[in-house]
Amino acid sequence: MEMDIRDNWDRLSPSTQQWLTDNPGCMILPRTITSIIRQETGGTADRDRHGTSPLSQADRDFITDKARCAPPSRPGLRASGPASTQRTE
Repeated sequence: MEMDIRDNWDRLSPSTQQWLTDNPGCMILPRTITSIIRQETGGTADRDRHGTSPLSQADRDFITDKARCAPPSRPGLRASGPASTQRTE
């Protein structure tokens, strides 16, 4: 089963949504993000042997559209993961 971000967008936490809109060019979700999305949506998206999950063209387009409309991330914060609050220097 594909990830299907569009249909599950409202089930994702704000921090996960923020990570996705901060990384709109991502074609393959890292295993940590894949795991978080699976937990938040209860989904069983396809994963490769490394735990990563490819995004469909439709999901990439949806995320890009969301990123264009999203307010900018807080300056000084690094988008290394949904719960990240590490400051960059």
